[in-house]
Amino acid sequence: MNFESLGLIEPLLKALHQEGYENPTPIQQQAIPIVLQGTDLLGCAQTGTGKTAAFALPVIQQLHTRPIDQKGKRPIRALILTPTRELAIQIEESFKAYGRHTPLKYLVIFGGVGQFPQTQALRSGTDVLIATPGRLIDLMNQGFIDLRSLEIFILDEADRMLDMGFIHDVKRVIAKLPAKRQSLFFSATMPPEIQRLSATILTNPRKVEVAPPATTAEKIAQCIYYVNRADKKQLLMHVLSDSTIERALVFTRTKHGANKVVKDLLKESITAEAIHGNKSQNARQLALKNFKNKTTRVLVATDIAARGIDVDDLTHVINYEIPNVPETYVHRIGRTGRAGASGIAISFCEAEEIAYVKDIQKLTGVMIPEGEDRGRAPLPDFDTTKSIPAAPASRQNNQRSAQRGPRGNGGNGTSGGNGGNKPKKKNWRPFFKSNK
Repeated sequence: MNFESLGLIEPLLKALHQEGYENPTPIQQQAIPIVLQGTDLLGCAQTGTGKTAAFALPVIQQLHTRPIDQKGKRPIRALILTPTRELAIQIEESFKAYGRHTPLKYLVIFGGVGQFPQTQALRSGTDVLIATPGRLIDLMNQGFIDLRSLEIFILDEADRMLDMGFIHDVKRVIAKLPAKRQSLFFSATMPPEIQRLSATILTNPRKVEVAPPATTAEKIAQCIYYVNRADKKQLLMHVLSDSTIERALVFTRTKHGANKVVKDLLKESITAEAIHGNKSQNARQLALKNFKNKTTRVLVATDIAARGIDVDDLTHVINYEIPNVPETYVHRIGRTGRAGASGIAISFCEAEEIAYVKDIQKLTGVMIPEGEDRGRAPLPDFDTTKSIPAAPASRQNNQRSAQRGPRGNGGNGTSGGNGGNKPKKKNWRPFFKSNK
């Protein structure tokens, strides 16, 4: 199937060709015809499946093909509500790219920056408004935003809205929308709270589900290393010593942890920047820009800040700390392996995080292989001479297997490319102890 067969108009097809898009992803194949019919849509799709284009393309087409009599400034005809600044900016960039051959205007507003440039842009009018909940409500209360002409409402990343405590703000926005409208609702997961919210927004919706909730993309190779907390830093340095890793997105649970990892990396002359809620919007956008153009090799992020990161050809995601919410793991590793590409997700697990790993595997139904499986995630060898503490009883079989050493590219227990020399001792089994 190609984009022409979905009924898209020539200006959109031309833009897609310029963007290098050839074939629609599964969610685009299913969602675009439904949205073009004007029907409400409930979409359940994991991150990285091409969801933004699935709603942006038909929305642009609908607004472009049914122009309104314009007197004065442009009224807001479509509203996209999304949880984070980064994601809002990413969506605006997508709308501008896909709609470059139409006369439609697009505007993004979010908090954390001065409102004056945003209110000035609103005075000029816009066809499509992309917004985060807090700033949207603030400007609505000040009288800068009028939604009476709204035709299409899109709630994106609904589960993240719930996680971040925005559900009440979402309900306040919905109360201000025209009753007659088309509504699109997207979420990576569908817990009961999200299902109830969707019922208040949608009318006789069609449902599109391109993957079971909370599953990981098939083309993302996952592996895990069991490591003592004090040794995570050294393990990270050895992972990054692989020169084939041009860029890596590293996740921590806290802002302080992100700053500390960046400090450690810079000491080893590895270019790195942090992105989290304590950073200014300008600093966050600069860090993301540097990461995209490969000026910065490693971007260290917390979960909330990273939800909107969409970087082409990002091959590696590293969980420096395992998330304590299993759905978060799915969202993290979904930063790689996007739009059908392949990727590698590497996790470092200390003793206290084993329970989190079990929750993740239960949720996704996928057993995460240990890092000894070098065929899944080729990493540099790590040598140690110190002993390893005994693994938990439930992992004794894995440990006995791991004592044979990590498998090389030939799968024979030797390191690939060693020219037949006897490999040094390598201990990646639980729990890793570095050679200090």
